[in-house]
Amino acid sequence: MHDADMLKTIAAELARIADVQEARLADERRAVGGDIDWSALAFRWREDGRLQAIDAPIALPLDRLHGIETQKQRLVANTRQFVAGLPANNALLWGTRGSGKSSLVKALLPTFADDGLRIVEVPAHRLVDLPDLVAILANRPEKFVVFSDDLSFEAGDGSYKALKAVLDGSLAAAPDNVVIYATSNRRHLLPEYQSENQAAQQIDGEIHHGEAVEEKISLSERFGLWLSFYPFDQTSYLEIAARHLAARDIDAEIGVDAPWERAALQWALARGSRSGRTAEQFVRDWAGRQALG
Repeated sequence: MHDADMLKTIAAELARIADVQEARLADERRAVGGDIDWSALAFRWREDGRLQAIDAPIALPLDRLHGIETQKQRLVANTRQFVAGLPANNALLWGTRGSGKSSLVKALLPTFADDGLRIVEVPAHRLVDLPDLVAILANRPEKFVVFSDDLSFEAGDGSYKALKAVLDGSLAAAPDNVVIYATSNRRHLLPEYQSENQAAQQIDGEIHHGEAVEEKISLSERFGLWLSFYPFDQTSYLEIAARHLAARDIDAEIGVDAPWERAALQWALARGSRSGRTAEQFVRDWAGRQALG
């Protein structure tokens, strides 16, 4: 057998093996619903395209989240509509890091679990699997929040098109028992460059964005609910820390120049951030050191 014929034979065999493997994986994905513990409250979408129950999901109570009252009220209201079977929007929570975006989404679980709410975590790079995931969830009686944390796409990343299709734009309508909540540090989820703004044109007194900007805006606009999160001031930061300390049965009065206050401000200064995450990290350190004496 000539080398060329041998290469063709090998290529054909590899193609056959790939087809068999793809068919097997497709069968597994279609049958995966039978392997899931649907009594769980939270799930994660795995790398192999399977839905895995999370045994002990971690979520702060809603009343522990401070400084984001408006965002909290709007997302709770949207979720209450959703679990009641009423129209509700997909939500994009965007803004500064450590400001409580993901904590707010997770806090919905203990609040609405008795109403049938479940959360499914999907890593951003697995959003290409969204149609498969939605198909699995569509016929379930529960209400699912598909949650993608720290969502952003780089230039040339085509996976955001799967998200666009599920949000709005696919011939197959999203089921009534699924909404998508995403968090991001970027308002439009994609990097924005000065050169793209320079491509905007003024026609008859109106500004028309270039195609690149329009493409980016079209993705974020598919989220019906936008919630913006901003950096905390010093007072809000200390109030958040005080709430976390109180949850650990540690007295934390604000405004009396207590040792914990000075330590909390020093902690934030060292980290260069007065965020909710920074406050929580400080409290873990402070509580641990106080317990050791």
